[in-house]
Amino acid sequence: MVTTVEPQAHAGQAALVGKLAGHGLLAPPWREIWEHVPREHWLPERIWVQRPDRCEPVTDADARYRLTYSDSPVVTQVDDGRAEGPKVATSANSMPSMVARMLGLLDLRDGMTVLEIGTATGDVASKLCLRVGDDKVTSVEIDADLAAQARTRLARAGLAPAVHVTDGADGWAPGAPYDRVLATCALRTVPSALLRQLRPGGVLVAPLVRDFSSGLLSRFVKDATTGAVTGSFHGGASYMPLRAHRSTALSAVDGTTPRHCHELLDGQLEQFTHPAFGLYAGARLPGVHMTGTSARLFLWDGAGSGALAEEGWAAVYGRRRDLWLELVQAWQEYVAEGRPPLGDFGVTVTEDGGLRMWLRTPGNRVRTSGPHQGSRRGGQR
Repeated sequence: MVTTVEPQAHAGQAALVGKLAGHGLLAPPWREIWEHVPREHWLPERIWVQRPDRCEPVTDADARYRLTYSDSPVVTQVDDGRAEGPKVATSANSMPSMVARMLGLLDLRDGMTVLEIGTATGDVASKLCLRVGDDKVTSVEIDADLAAQARTRLARAGLAPAVHVTDGADGWAPGAPYDRVLATCALRTVPSALLRQLRPGGVLVAPLVRDFSSGLLSRFVKDATTGAVTGSFHGGASYMPLRAHRSTALSAVDGTTPRHCHELLDGQLEQFTHPAFGLYAGARLPGVHMTGTSARLFLWDGAGSGALAEEGWAAVYGRRRDLWLELVQAWQEYVAEGRPPLGDFGVTVTEDGGLRMWLRTPGNRVRTSGPHQGSRRGGQR
């Protein structure tokens, strides 16, 4: 292997790998693969760190080293590479522990073919190559500049997977079918092209993001007999979305004067931010978006209704619906179901990439509730 990385970087990589292994994230042979090339090798000269409102460039050498060998994402592109912009992250070298979790969920075995959606820096592609061989790995990247840079870094590391410039939503049909598909960007739905290109019995691992809930690490399996695709959830996963899946929803809420206020109970906001409840509420309230933290939440439906909750009160805006009341009703249903954990939820993926959420068994679908219907518990269907 050819590399120009300094010895200090190898020490940093060893420490990082030790932490991942200590958390049980690197089963054989992944630990040796992670030790192969230091993370610095995959980073461009310009990197950024994510702040609450924008990305901030990292210019200090010591700060760069600490960020590189921490269990944190490193932003490697902002504003799709434009010279001027609001400094919004558009590509990154992902959080190492998240990458390790995703690779573990792939259950990748000798001789398998794998398609990666989102080459980015080439780091994940390199690990896939070291696991199954260059000729078994195909990676697609929508940004031609990023793809070219990744090919260069991969070549410097002595690796040569197939890297193609195309929309990740289209996959790469010439190489199909694939035993495994790994998306290193968030998906709102599973593109039908990826379902078609996945071999029966194959596994697709991807961060899944919905309008209401935050990102969740998801594992989909294509039934070898029926061709049906089902998914399970394995904790949170915050990733930048596939470009075709970037949200275009606008709040469009007149927030000048609330028409009603609800008094909050202690701990109410915190309970609404649990990932499992986010799945349930998102299925019950389609089209409703929620952002915020356990200290401040904002909900909107894109049709003029909204709710802002903080400091003991939830203010409701718009005349069409009371989103706060609908959220509380969804919580009451969720509690009545026994506050099911994330592992009790699953999804069935239709041929067009649509997702049908269910609880405990595929027959127990979590049904949607219309904007004026109030609370209605999902049942057998």
